[in-house]
Amino acid sequence: MAVYAKETVSIILGGGAGSRLYPLTASRSKPAVPIAGKYRLVDIPISNCINSNLNRIFVLTQFNSASLNQHIKNTYHFSAFSSGFVDILAAEQTPDNPGWFQGTADAVRQSLRHLAKMDFDYVLILSGDQLYQMDFSKMIDAHKQSGAALTIATIPVGEREAPEFGILKANHENVITSFVEKPNKEILKDWISDTGKEMQDQGRNYLASMGIYVFNKEILYQFLNEVHATATDFGKEIIPDSIAHYKVLSYQYDGYWTDIGNIYSFFEANIALTENVPLFNLFDSTQTVYTRSRMLPPAKISGTIINKAIIAEGSIILAKEVSNSVVGIRSRIGKDSLIKNTYIMGCDYYETMEQINKKNAKGEPILGIGERCIIENAIVDKNCSIGNDVQIKGGNHHEKIDHPLYTIKDGIVVIKKGAFIPNGFII
Repeated sequence: MAVYAKETVSIILGGGAGSRLYPLTASRSKPAVPIAGKYRLVDIPISNCINSNLNRIFVLTQFNSASLNQHIKNTYHFSAFSSGFVDILAAEQTPDNPGWFQGTADAVRQSLRHLAKMDFDYVLILSGDQLYQMDFSKMIDAHKQSGAALTIATIPVGEREAPEFGILKANHENVITSFVEKPNKEILKDWISDTGKEMQDQGRNYLASMGIYVFNKEILYQFLNEVHATATDFGKEIIPDSIAHYKVLSYQYDGYWTDIGNIYSFFEANIALTENVPLFNLFDSTQTVYTRSRMLPPAKISGTIINKAIIAEGSIILAKEVSNSVVGIRSRIGKDSLIKNTYIMGCDYYETMEQINKKNAKGEPILGIGERCIIENAIVDKNCSIGNDVQIKGGNHHEKIDHPLYTIKDGIVVIKKGAFIPNGFII
């Protein structure tokens, strides 16, 4: 597997403005959104690359990239004897191209000049907003063995999800014969594939593109600079045309994978991590998820009933109960509070005792969650100060709303980053 490190360059697409993940993306880029209490979304594809012995990695971004830059700078350091790196390539205006990234293909095209002096044969292109654990070396091996110009990672999906993806069909040699981007439900019956008995038993009869590609270097350069010099998107333009003129392979992945494109999928993915045997396994030492080493103290818990919860380091919890919830780094939860089905992202710093005493004297909420609070079906973004006797209860009875302190989407209440919620506040 190690040979692929010298043959492959990985490019992680940071995505656009991330409006569907608002308000979590109001002040940070999508790859920088905290996940599982201590990681960032970008840690997932970077970790998959490192675990696959691929250590030359570029992350492309243009929106709210400051926190992402800081995270990567503080996290990913390779040995002086290694050629490995994780570098940010932010959208930049140049004399040749005065515009920003116009889509996935355009982002890669504008970044190719940074790869010009590097020695490689393959380009692995990844998304920065997906949750999965995958050995890319196996995908690259399948690509090499098949002699394909392009390999697309695919996953079986059901009828409900199919219209959200690029759907394809492949022959018995896994060569893709046809492709349609986000098909209407009326034509889905024409796109049923033989996905294998196990997948068919689950109703997953459609092969969807995962947005993970392996390109031969020459083909990618040819596509982006010559054949499709004005194309902006892989799924809508590059992929359909490549299938008509080149050998394009489907590499079917049968593990856990979810696209974190909106608040509901983000919330579901985090809460699912609290299951006894989660589909995404954070405890697999062969598939380590890497992130910043913060040197935090262990979590401290007193008098709390905990059931199906993830508690990150540095937390101080005095709550009555925490269940089906993810509690992020440096979280503080006061006495007699009840936390259910909630993702608390935690804090970037601790308040000093002097700051806490001053706030208590003024009756102001301190950093964290106060006493006697009830929080259900919610996401609490970082650095929030929630007072005592606050009730935040999400559910389908809520209409979509954007308030200065919170947003409600799909029945999930999202407390905005840095919000001050006064004592007795009810949502």
